Amino acid sequence: MKEILEKLLNHENLSREEMKNVLIGITADKYPKEQVTAMLTALQMKGVTTDELLGFRDGSLETGLSVPLDADRYIDVVGTGGDRKNTFNISTTACFVIAGAGYKVAKHGNYAATSVSGASNVIQHHGIKFTTDIDRLNRSINECGIAYLHCQLFAVAAKVVAPIRRALQFPTIFNIVGPLTNPSLPSCQLLGVANLNQMRLYSQVYQRLGIDYAIVNSADGYDEISLTGDFKVTTNDYERIFAPSDLGFAIAKPEELVGGATEEEAAEIFDAVLENRALPAQKNIVLANAAFGIQVMEKGKKSIEECIAIARESIDSGAALRTFRKFAELNS
Repeated sequence: MKEILEKLLNHENLSREEMKNVLIGITADKYPKEQVTAMLTALQMKGVTTDELLGFRDGSLETGLSVPLDADRYIDVVGTGGDRKNTFNISTTACFVIAGAGYKVAKHGNYAATSVSGASNVIQHHGIKFTTDIDRLNRSINECGIAYLHCQLFAVAAKVVAPIRRALQFPTIFNIVGPLTNPSLPSCQLLGVANLNQMRLYSQVYQRLGIDYAIVNSADGYDEISLTGDFKVTTNDYERIFAPSDLGFAIAKPEELVGGATEEEAAEIFDAVLENRALPAQKNIVLANAAFGIQVMEKGKKSIEECIAIARESIDSGAALRTFRKFAELNS
């Protein structure tokens, strides 16, 4: 670790193999927490490269549990986190809309690091129990279209560094490696990033990994499609800036996205969207994010307007809510 820290302090990039070994060392609790804190800080200040991110991913997957799901094609919808916007659980809600529309989802999530409610917070709040049981996970994705993979049960390193991440209170490489470490290795992903530098980084990573993807970023810094202004989307097929009006949506106000001050308030918004009684802006934001996820699943063969219509039908018909209720029944 001393050599690694010296390189980082000299603004030198690390190799994919070096980063893999660092992650394995962290997982084995090989380094004092002060050194891990210094490494995470120095890496954040230098900026993470494609090889460094891939190396961290390699180490996380090698030291964690794998999840061989019995499904041909499925998607994960996730944000990097760390945008400090404290939005409600947009990605998680969108997952149930996508599953309600008949697509398969393997949602990988964790507790909140810099907001009130992360994916695992809102899932657990509804009485759902996390599991590593492959049979239960397969039953869930096959019977209701979605399985939930709680990060800390599968990625050992995430659990080891959780106290350090909470203490630092700024995004680290663990924020950006998290979306890449879904232990079921989905072939599709919708990813929200907080800035365009991350968008470029992930584009390079996804091209190296060879998966179908869409990466989204809102111009005002949200790591998802916020509809508060223009947003950029990069996929396997195109790169484009959209305005909310391009999708037929009104501009949302930032206060309409806030997840509240407690887990209970965040969970209430999640419920309201699935029950089709949310604020129009809250529903529209979920529809927009779900639609781009559906477009990835369709390999870009459906227009975004068609995908919005599919997502809207999932909510309006009650399919998204029925999917969640079945999911809760299977996993409680």
